[in-house]
Amino acid sequence: MGGERAPLLEVTGLAKAFGPNPVLRDVSLRVAPASVHALLGENGAGKSTLARVLLGMERADAGAILLGGARYAPASAEEARRAGVVLVPQERTLCAHLTVVDNVVLGIEPLARARLGIRDRSRARAVARAAIALVTADPGRVPLDARAGELGVADQQLVEIARALAQGGLREDGRLAARLLVLDEPTSSLGQSDAARLFERVGALRDAGLAVLLVTHFLSDVRAHADRYTVLRDGRVAGEGDPREIEPAQIVREMLGRALDDSRASAVPEAARPDGGEVVLEAEGVSGVKRPKRASLTLRRGEILGIAGLVGSGRTELLRILAGLDPRRGGTVALRAPRGIGLLSEDRGGEGLMLGRSLAENVWLSPRAPRFARPRSVLSEGARWIERLAIRARGPEQRAGELSGGNQQKVQIARLLREDFDVLLVDEPTRGIDVASKAQVLALLRDLARAGKAIVLVSSQLDELVTTCDRIAVLRRGTLDPPRPASSWTEASLLLEASS
Repeated sequence: MGGERAPLLEVTGLAKAFGPNPVLRDVSLRVAPASVHALLGENGAGKSTLARVLLGMERADAGAILLGGARYAPASAEEARRAGVVLVPQERTLCAHLTVVDNVVLGIEPLARARLGIRDRSRARAVARAAIALVTADPGRVPLDARAGELGVADQQLVEIARALAQGGLREDGRLAARLLVLDEPTSSLGQSDAARLFERVGALRDAGLAVLLVTHFLSDVRAHADRYTVLRDGRVAGEGDPREIEPAQIVREMLGRALDDSRASAVPEAARPDGGEVVLEAEGVSGVKRPKRASLTLRRGEILGIAGLVGSGRTELLRILAGLDPRRGGTVALRAPRGIGLLSEDRGGEGLMLGRSLAENVWLSPRAPRFARPRSVLSEGARWIERLAIRARGPEQRAGELSGGNQQKVQIARLLREDFDVLLVDEPTRGIDVASKAQVLALLRDLARAGKAIVLVSSQLDELVTTCDRIAVLRRGTLDPPRPASSWTEASLLLEASS
C-alpha cells in the first residue's frame, strides 16, 4: 500500500557505532507518506538508535537520509521538530500536576508579550484544542482543563501524541504540519481495548496524511495496523514487506536469525528440577499501581522460574512488588522463607551498586551487617567473595564503578549470597555483560538452585530462559500466564506468545 509512491522518508546505508561497537550497519528503509511503517527487532537490534538518529538525538557515522526528497540530517531534536519529525516516547513524559493545555504547549508556549514572557492563554488553548481534536473522535473525551495525572493511561497516551503533533506545528486551519510521527511502543502499557482505540486514531492520522513509524514488539499490532514492516537484527535490515502477506513465523525467523527449531527446547543443560520441593513463595492475583494487572505464581525451593515478556509488560514491577519495594494494589503474597527474599536489580548502576565505593563495601552493605565494622574485616569479606565468584578485580578496595559489567553483576550477586536469602528475584542479570560473563552468571544461578535456593529469573534474552529455567511463564500486557516446563518452549514460541 504505498509502494508505488515516492517515499516521505528514505534512509540509505546508515551506519552508527559507539566506540568499537557497531550498532547500525548499512541500514536502508523507505517510509511512504500517509502510511504506518512498523520497525521490529529484539532488544539491542538497533531500533532505538535508528529512531534517535531520525530525531536528531544522535548523528550517523555514514549513510544518507532524505525527507520529502530533500537531504535531512538534523543536529538536534529541535531541528527535527522544525522539519516535522516528532516522537512519542515509550515512557510517559507528561507533567501530572499540569493541565492538558499546559502539557500540550509545554516548550512551545505562544506568547502575548515575548519580552515579558507572558503566555497567550487563548492561543495556547486553541493549539491544545486543535491537537486534541486530531487524536480523539470525541472532543469531550479529554477535558482541556483536567490535570494529566487525573486521566487514564490510554487518555494520557492520546495527550502525549497531541503534544508531539503540536510540537511539529499546526497550520492555521488546524491541520497537521508534522510529517513523520515516531511511536515508540505505544501500546506496551495499554490493555487490548485501549490499544484498539489508540490504533483507530493512528489510522485517522494516517488518513489525514501523516506517516507513522511504529516501533513495537507486538506482531498482532503490526499485522492489524501496519502497511509495511522492517526487521532489524544486530544492526542490519533482516527482513521487510507487507505484514498481512507474510506469516508471523517468518517475521519471527527474521527477528531471531534462525528457523523455528523445536530441538532447541531439548538443549536445556543439567539444572535443578523441581521435585516437589517446599513452596517458599506464593502470589495470587497480584496487581500493581499500573503493572502488573494480574499475576499468580508458585515458587518451590530448588527451582528457577523464568518470566518472559516484552518491554512494558510489568516484569520488573512484579519483582519489586514481590520484594516489598513497590506497593501492591491487589492480591496476596505469601513468603515461607526463613532467610527472606532478595532482589538483584536490573539497574545495577542506579540502585544495585554504589559505583563510587569499593567492591568490599558493596558486598558488606546490608541491614543485617553490623553497624560498625573494622575496615580490615570489610576488606577480608570482599576478598573472600572475589575468590569465591572469580571476580576480576585488583582487590577488594577497588571501586565498583571501575569493574566490567560482568564483574559488577557478580558483586551484586555476592551481596545477595552473603545474605543467604532463600528466595532470589533476579532481574536481567546478563544485561550489558560479555558472553563469557553471561555463561558464568547463568551457571551460578543453576548452582544456587541445585543448592536449594528458589529463583525467579526475568530476562529479555529468550535463549537464556529456555536453557536456564525449569518453568517459564509469559507476562502479556500485564497478565501472567500459567507457567509451563521450559522443555516445552523455544525462543520462537516464547516470542510469539509474548507478542500475541
